[in-house]
Amino acid sequence: MDIFVLMKRVFDTEEKIIINNNEIDDSDAEFVLNPYDEYAVEEAVLLRDQHGGKITVVTVGDEDAEKELRTALAMGADNGVLIDNEDIAYSDSLTTAKVLSSYLKTQDYDLIIGGNVSTDNGSGQVGPSIAELLDIPQVTTITNIEIEGNTATIARDVEGDEETIEVSLPVLVTAQQGLNDPRYPSLPGIMKAKKKPIENVDLDDIDVEAEEIEAKSRVTAVFPPAKKEAGEMIEGEPGEQVKTLLSYLTTKEKILNQ
Repeated sequence: MDIFVLMKRVFDTEEKIIINNNEIDDSDAEFVLNPYDEYAVEEAVLLRDQHGGKITVVTVGDEDAEKELRTALAMGADNGVLIDNEDIAYSDSLTTAKVLSSYLKTQDYDLIIGGNVSTDNGSGQVGPSIAELLDIPQVTTITNIEIEGNTATIARDVEGDEETIEVSLPVLVTAQQGLNDPRYPSLPGIMKAKKKPIENVDLDDIDVEAEEIEAKSRVTAVFPPAKKEAGEMIEGEPGEQVKTLLSYLTTKEKILNQ
């Protein structure tokens, strides 16, 4: 089984976001493997160990992303691919999807798996867009996957409930929290990862033109969320509390009509 894992390098979730001149200042930030992509790597390893085959982790980024690729390799992936984004002036979800799909079109794959969302942009659009561009089935927010022969039986999270889908391979899926418990890279795994191959790919290598990957969106402003105000307690008996609340929603918040 040939498995490709889509990976993204993101801010450490513990990092404090600093904004300067309407841009996020990441000069001193610590970066990590996107947490949702950890579920994808772990599931790929479990499936590879069960069915045999090879796991390739692929990302779009600069040379700094090699660190996160090595993390995925230390978790058990077989090799990595780093697609250089130096010639991309500005990248949005569709740009990333077009670059990755252009690379994947040249590969043989049975399963493509990525995180449901990234913890920075959180759009959840890259995986589904890649599936559309490759013209293969997709199942998002999966919480379980079992493969037998050429068929995958997949459970996916649907707003607190669960849906079961049966689909033929190849398929693209995105991993939801709860799919598995990602392993920590062991010391032997880290040592082995140093010797595993990482292929560097330029845009010229995947036959994609600059106009094809031109971003269709732009960030016009970056700002922190508004500070939350302290809640207001309503005193009195239940009937009095309801009247006070209705008055508040009508006169102050203008939510209800008088």
